[in-house]
Amino acid sequence: MKKFLIITITIFIVITQNTKAEAIPDLVGEWSGDNDTFSELKGMKTWKKNVKITEQNDRRFKGHFTYSAGTKNFYGIIHPDNVTITWVASDSRGYNFGKILEENKISACYVESGIDATVGCAVLSRIE
Repeated sequence: MKKFLIITITIFIVITQNTKAEAIPDLVGEWSGDNDTFSELKGMKTWKKNVKITEQNDRRFKGHFTYSAGTKNFYGIIHPDNVTITWVASDSRGYNFGKILEENKISACYVESGIDATVGCAVLSRIE
């Protein structure tokens, strides 16, 4: 009986230690990297992508990025796994999906369907 109790307590401690909430990653800062894109209209391109995340409140964040056609503001979320991120812009038909790869490195992949279908993916490093 004593052995059973010790095993049960040990299992309980291990389970509760592994289920503690992890800190939500901080994404505020400036991120930069090469964006590899492909579309019917523009073909295959590689261009420098600069993203600035200006505000974060728990899992929610906002920011902007600049590209050849101007600047887009976006709103995003960190998923409960603390790894997956998604962001959208009000004036865009596509979605950005990404992963937190390291403390200062994320992926950002864009997909848009329809007449202007395009895909692109960048690995961004925090530069500020």
